[in-house]
Order: sequence, then C-alpha cells, then structure tokens
Amino acid sequence: MLLKIIGAIIVIWVAFTVLGFVFKALGVLLVAAAVVTVGAIGYTALKGGSNRKQIR
Repeated sequence: MLLKIIGAIIVIWVAFTVLGFVFKALGVLLVAAAVVTVGAIGYTALKGGSNRKQIR
C-alpha cells in the first residue's frame, strides 16, 4: 500500500514537472513571437514608408 502511495506521488510530481516545462516553453515562445512581430512591423514601416506612390 505504501508503494502505491509513493508511486502516485511520483507520477503526480512528474506530471506537474512536465506541465511546468510546457508552460515555461510556451511563455518563451510567446515573447519571441511578440519580438519578431514588432520587429517585422517596424521594418515594414521604415522600409515601405518612402516607396508609396501618390495618386495625382
């Protein structure tokens, strides 16, 4: 009976460890995606600003 309790505690601990890693990785990816998006928007704004043709 004691081995079942210890086994259950180990399984729960491993599950929380994996979930913690997944959420941490998702947080890092979210920050990286935000930085890339802002960089792309900034690059497009600077690059495309002078190439617009005016309607006459």
